[in-house]
Amino acid sequence: MDRRNFLYQTAAAAILTSSGLNLPSFSKKQKHITILHTNDTHSRIEPFEASHYKHANKGGFARRATLVESIRKENTNTLLLDAGDIFQGTPYFNYFGGALEFKLMSMLRYDVATIGNHDFDNSIEGLYKQLPNANFDFVSANYDFKNTVLDSHVKPYKIIVKDDIKIGVFGLGIKLESLVDPKMYKETKYLDPVEISQDMSRILKEEEQCDLVICLSHLGYFYKNNPSIISDLNLAKVTQDIDLIIGGHTHTFLPKPTLVKNSIDQNMLVNQVGAFGINLGRVDFYFDEDNTKTAKGTTILI
Repeated sequence: MDRRNFLYQTAAAAILTSSGLNLPSFSKKQKHITILHTNDTHSRIEPFEASHYKHANKGGFARRATLVESIRKENTNTLLLDAGDIFQGTPYFNYFGGALEFKLMSMLRYDVATIGNHDFDNSIEGLYKQLPNANFDFVSANYDFKNTVLDSHVKPYKIIVKDDIKIGVFGLGIKLESLVDPKMYKETKYLDPVEISQDMSRILKEEEQCDLVICLSHLGYFYKNNPSIISDLNLAKVTQDIDLIIGGHTHTFLPKPTLVKNSIDQNMLVNQVGAFGINLGRVDFYFDEDNTKTAKGTTILI
């Protein structure tokens, strides 16, 4: 397994000290939260075959499970998250309709996932049918499912507490119009992700008093041909109080997390680990006694 390590670096550590995300000092009294994440796994259950032109012998659920469990042994305060497009891409989905994907994710003990556009490929009823196979929660704050079968089954956010650190995770989905046949998502309403993110970050940071705020996004990393379209990078720049955006949709293979200045000039991270379960993303947050956050990120090739 090949690891590409990333550590926040800057010419002056004081810049980071004033921002809320700092250089790790690895004090014995620090609390340590590990965030593991995937995106756009697209029903890829087995590793790519040895003859594959690009991804030979890479990926596979079994290898991911071994890696995840080894990291959990390093740090019991670990979350496993997914940024959507779990379905569609191999015959496993065509045959089992998503049941296998959810069962395997449950065996890996995923904590939270959001919904991508391809997760509607068997219709919203098909997605709903598979929910009993998912022993983890789905979050989506900007899909209004009020008049659909998913109403009350998908929450806008979830709060998890690890080692007395309160972690808030909310989800965002891409606009389904033109990407998905309306017959597949029925009366699902798309809400503006910027407005929703501003609401979510305020609720999680101020009302829920979360120490760490994570956005699971299926908006896409960035669109060079149309840079004004809402994307993870654009979202990061116009919001605040989000510590980490875990992205999907654009299959962007980042060698390291991207450091972005938010709307109040504080540092935050945006990450995406490509597609097909080839990589596992890892971001470690460290909390000092005064709850000052430090972070480092790693992309692990499976």
